[in-house]
Amino acid sequence: MTKPRTYKTEAVIIKKTKLGEAGRILTLYTPHLGKIQAVAKGVRRPRSKMAGHLELLTHSQLSLARGRNLDTVIGAQTINSFMPLKIDLDLTSYALYATELVNQFAADNVEDYPLFQLLVETLQNLSQGGDNELILRYFEIHLLDMAGFRPQLQHCVTCKSTLKEATNLFSPGAGGVLCPGCRQSQFAYPLSENARKVLLLLQNSDYGTVSGLEIDRELSRQLEMLMRNYIRYLLERDVKSTAWMDSLRGQIDDNQIRPYSPTTPAKT
Repeated sequence: MTKPRTYKTEAVIIKKTKLGEAGRILTLYTPHLGKIQAVAKGVRRPRSKMAGHLELLTHSQLSLARGRNLDTVIGAQTINSFMPLKIDLDLTSYALYATELVNQFAADNVEDYPLFQLLVETLQNLSQGGDNELILRYFEIHLLDMAGFRPQLQHCVTCKSTLKEATNLFSPGAGGVLCPGCRQSQFAYPLSENARKVLLLLQNSDYGTVSGLEIDRELSRQLEMLMRNYIRYLLERDVKSTAWMDSLRGQIDDNQIRPYSPTTPAKT
């Protein structure tokens, strides 16, 4: 059956690249088409009527015309501009981090409606205020689950024993937690029992359930660095937007968990 020449879809604009003198190539995350790219002609011109509807971090309803290589945006209407994310640099950095992860982990042209919902809800939660670090940790652990990298937090990934209340270790390479008895078998980082319990709660709950959690700075930083190390391992590179987040809030203290390196063993 021949596809219609034009179609409509919701989309969150997660990346944009300049094209020619006035156009852009947009990377869009959609509810039923997954991650797609499209051309937006003339949107860099001052009088473009679509420009405001096609900004980064905007949820819009789009009309597109099919093309030989890339489809072309021919109409756009904002559903949610998430304006707080665009007037606060800290919030901008958090939101761009979330969209970068979606761009890195999502395959092209593969529908994943739950991931679309997660992205929109995360941008909405950031816009409404609250514990932004908690919002990102919730986003990360559910994104990884949807991408097939759900970390094992209840049993030792090596010996399969139920984890006890102790300082265990998290191994990016093994994809989960090691008990103290298996700590020499993998490169790993200390994981406090409080951190493991928070990650389990985030992993097995909806955001409404965890939104009231109060996490102190030390525990929040441990959770952040653990997730950052795991994501770095999976992508085999740093997430670019983390550098901007770090520069906005100051450098990470030397006494925090060290960045993951395949040559850095666990502390014993």
